[in-house]
Amino acid sequence: MTGIEGFLREDVGTEDVTTNAIVPAGHRSRAKIVAKASGVLAGQGFAKEVFMSLDRDIAYREHKKDGETVSPGDVIATVEGATRAILTAERVALNILQRLSGIATLTKTFVDAASGTKTRILDTRKTTPGMRRMEKYAVTMGGGVNHRGNLTEMALIKENHIAVAGSIRRAVELVRAHTPVPVEVEVRTMQELKEAVEAKVEQIMLDNWDTASMRDAVEFVAGRVPLEASGNMTVERVRDVAATGVDLISVGALTHSARALDISLLHEGIGA
Repeated sequence: MTGIEGFLREDVGTEDVTTNAIVPAGHRSRAKIVAKASGVLAGQGFAKEVFMSLDRDIAYREHKKDGETVSPGDVIATVEGATRAILTAERVALNILQRLSGIATLTKTFVDAASGTKTRILDTRKTTPGMRRMEKYAVTMGGGVNHRGNLTEMALIKENHIAVAGSIRRAVELVRAHTPVPVEVEVRTMQELKEAVEAKVEQIMLDNWDTASMRDAVEFVAGRVPLEASGNMTVERVRDVAATGVDLISVGALTHSARALDISLLHEGIGA
């Protein structure tokens, strides 16, 4: 079962009793999806898939593209087809559009805050279960960059891994012997940073470092390894962190704290 199939099954149950009782099976209508707030749009393809899952002949026409800015009153898309399908799919389609557009909008806020620097804004795995692919897509629509999508794509050696292995060097050796994937190490001190550089890892995470220490880390590494700053990142702080010269700033809030963008569906042209 795909994510969208699961979302529909969760919402519909065995049938939409209200719509099926009131709307004749052959009834057709038209509706428009409208922005009620300003933000960055994301999720058109997923919304279309929701409607077409219930009516393969439905016509979903995009009037705004993912990644574009929308304002209150903008028509995002029009939907035409079986009224039962439109009414039954409405809530799931809007939930996805609102959620993903909220993520894209928040991401763009962080990206804009770091503009003029080399630093890129990175997401995390702090996503809604079952929606990671969608939410990470939304991050890219806001100008952000995806970190690993799952635990297989990249090794990220953290404090507890290092404690079990005994050292950063040994932890990296164990991972290298197990898999060819890229390796990132989370470090908390300059000594750990030096060990990670010596281990020739592909990326290093500066976990909860203050900005002065980040500058020292950037100076020491001197471009040999990409540096990722992480921990309690806010829009207000991200500019100062980017100014230290780090390559990446990871922000969990992009996906775990984004406010949904207000979007509605309005019916028009109800037919027979």
